[in-house]
Amino acid sequence: MLTYVIITPARNEAQYIELTIRSVVAQTVRPLKWVIVSDGSTDGTDAIVSRYAAEHPWIELLRMPERRERHFAGKVHAFNAGLARMAGLSFDLVVNLDGDISFEKDYFSFLQQRLAEDPHLGLVSGRLVDADSNQDYYDYKYTGIEHVSGACQIFRRECFEAIGGYRPIKAGGIDLLAVLSARAKGWRTRTFVERACLHHRPMGAAHVEGLRERLHTGYKDYLLGSHPLWELFRSFYQMTKRPYVIGGVCIFLGYFWMVLRRAERTIPEDLVGFRRKEQIRRLRHTLRLVPRASVAPALPGGYNAQRN
Repeated sequence: MLTYVIITPARNEAQYIELTIRSVVAQTVRPLKWVIVSDGSTDGTDAIVSRYAAEHPWIELLRMPERRERHFAGKVHAFNAGLARMAGLSFDLVVNLDGDISFEKDYFSFLQQRLAEDPHLGLVSGRLVDADSNQDYYDYKYTGIEHVSGACQIFRRECFEAIGGYRPIKAGGIDLLAVLSARAKGWRTRTFVERACLHHRPMGAAHVEGLRERLHTGYKDYLLGSHPLWELFRSFYQMTKRPYVIGGVCIFLGYFWMVLRRAERTIPEDLVGFRRKEQIRRLRHTLRLVPRASVAPALPGGYNAQRN
């Protein structure tokens, strides 16, 4: 069994983090070490973590100074501080785990086994499910199982080191950039839909909410190099989801506002090209313009049964 360590950047997660801690403590195969990095929390997160750290010596609380500015680069700095605490440990996998999710007791052992079976797998996770609605966040018919949610990313150590770790991008998208970088380096990435992690905080609620979150999605899609044609179809698709019509319109407006501004993208041009080729390939497949054999493998047979 491959060994693993976990790092959890957490900022004001008192409402949810105990669910995450209980899930990890209950795992059939526990991590060598788990560093929970309190990124300037002010809501009692530290007290909850400290209580469990006193009971389990492999859990460590690391406190970061408070900061006024709120951005995604701060999460990377917190993660890197946690990673530095792993110095001297020999491990095979490094996990970036959010402090607002929960999962079954065999979650990590199942994914460890998948990584052990395929040395070309560099980054994996289970599917992400909204805890309130019990609905998947991603429609893998369009997203593809190559996408790995940032809520829980499990890296083979060699893969993580090959991509240079996470890049501190203030606007967000650090998890997507890691996935793209891994595939560009020749590693396989995959979501195993046979396992799920429940996301307890509403998506986007940590930074922006409501229609502002949809506008922010459009902004971020542009900054992360999304193809205009893909974005157009994405916007139409999102119009069929709540909030109906207006949500998709906001994504479209956010993206094309950035186009008009000619804003500088936050990822290298080679990854922009790599991402756009993947998007067009998947879009053509969705529209039935290319044979199935030219796209990613189909989902496992049990997936539809789990959704229905």
